Amino acid sequence: MTIKVGLLGLGTVGTGVVRIVEGHQEDLQRQTGLGIRIEKVLVQDISKNRAVAFGEGVLTDKPADIIANPDIDVVIEVMGGIEPAKSYVLEAISRGKHIVTANKDLMALHGEEIMTEAAAHGCDVFYEASVAGGIPIIRTLTEGFSSDRITKVMGIVNGTTNYILTKMSKKGAAYEDVLKEAQELGYAEANPGSDVDGLDAARKMTILATLAFRTNVDLTDVKVQGIRKVSKEDIAYGKRLGYEIKLLGIAECHQDEISVSVQPTMVKTTHPLASVNGVFNAVYVYGESVGETMFYGPGAGELPTATSIVSDLVNVVKNLRMGVNGRTATLAYKEKKLRPDTDICSKFYILLHVADKAGVLARITQVFAENEVSLESVNQQPNPVNPMAEIIIITHTANQAAMNQVLEAFRQLDVVQEIKSVYRVEG
Repeated sequence: MTIKVGLLGLGTVGTGVVRIVEGHQEDLQRQTGLGIRIEKVLVQDISKNRAVAFGEGVLTDKPADIIANPDIDVVIEVMGGIEPAKSYVLEAISRGKHIVTANKDLMALHGEEIMTEAAAHGCDVFYEASVAGGIPIIRTLTEGFSSDRITKVMGIVNGTTNYILTKMSKKGAAYEDVLKEAQELGYAEANPGSDVDGLDAARKMTILATLAFRTNVDLTDVKVQGIRKVSKEDIAYGKRLGYEIKLLGIAECHQDEISVSVQPTMVKTTHPLASVNGVFNAVYVYGESVGETMFYGPGAGELPTATSIVSDLVNVVKNLRMGVNGRTATLAYKEKKLRPDTDICSKFYILLHVADKAGVLARITQVFAENEVSLESVNQQPNPVNPMAEIIIITHTANQAAMNQVLEAFRQLDVVQEIKSVYRVEG
């Protein structure tokens, strides 16, 4: 028996899927006990030259040739975006086809609807490649930690921003210069907003938090701050204090209350995430029983991402042989409770530009005292290109609500010219 696959899209990742399926036939046969063949591939232009060769009739520009084809068992969606991908996936499920997708946007925004439909029709939906490319983090959360209770997921889940921050750290370069370099190398899009504004990472953290905490997390629940305002001064000051700046996704659960954020974060250089550089991703998972674990690897790319997709395909085929399709879906079952700012706690890094005169530091520290925020370290130094003094502060652990009050008080102080930077501190 041969399992026939329909492929929606033939970009970089789709091409990688074809290469792995065709190049690993013996391995796939031994793992699944069945043959696997790519029956149809949906493309926009059939006449276009391709990096991989196909037999006559495999390429099509008609979605129905895959979705409505009774011979096709599994649909792999690598088109990206919401529509028409969502419509194609839902229609395929309604016709009893199993789904493998790499579409983080689709699963972050419509995952609950898709998984519910799949369960109703006895279909598998696997989406390992939607988060962190070649790292099997979704399978780890749903299977490896199935007997544990996860309390925190923290990670670098966007390779573009990690590349930019790594280059800024190692070269002492400005954000704009490194962004331009990343665009020239193809690591950043011409319009890099989804990456540098944290939106890509937020979608991935929505997926991870939903799986980790067994509750339906919406994208709107994620507090997002990108890296556009991270300066080379921030990175230099952080290094002096023993920190690297990373764009971290952080999802936490305490007493069934959750918080999810994406933000530039000062990470202690002794923490494993501080040494994750370039376009690589890493996800740190805290379990009540297992303790701390970290998963590291390439976050994107043709073959790493395609490897995750084909691994999901193998799982679908194994389920077909055992007759258990649609029974392995992880549906959220807990009521969502968002943690208030008064209970979201961390250390904070603050860089202030202030008047360079006597008594200013005392006024600054008084604001912290009035809001019951204690300080771990305070450094004041002149800036040769700025007539104002710079005060660099690391707090002890404080709640977000108290920090919000501190920052609002600073905005009212005449001696504070600018709140230049505020970052969470980890490690």
